[in-house]
Amino acid sequence: MPETPEGRLVGRVIAMPADTNPEGDIFGGWLLAHMDVAGATPAFELAQGRCVTVALDAMVFHQPVSVGDEVSIYATVVKSGRTSVRVHVEAWKRSRNEPRAEAVRVTEGVFTYVAIGDDRKPRPLPTAAA
Repeated sequence: MPETPEGRLVGRVIAMPADTNPEGDIFGGWLLAHMDVAGATPAFELAQGRCVTVALDAMVFHQPVSVGDEVSIYATVVKSGRTSVRVHVEAWKRSRNEPRAEAVRVTEGVFTYVAIGDDRKPRPLPTAAA
């Protein structure tokens, strides 16, 4: 039975030639940046406002991403604290050259976001979120 993504879809992007490393694979930092932005979606919803990324744990690259691959990003809140939200983020690829190809998980990690106020200091999450 094939693996399936965990969480909800929070982003989708196509890997482009400008995003490659010297070996011709998509640069890991490009993928990480998209995961960070998309993974923040549930944190922003819980915090009901501005959040910043403060940590990234257990980042694992399972497969390379190639130019033209469609990358879909899924996120699941795994824990919320007084000011922080931990989100498990997965990136899955599907080859655009093979329309019937199944999606394959390429990377995953756990991002920690902290809610901040206008003063850019940590603020408590709304009581409904905690």
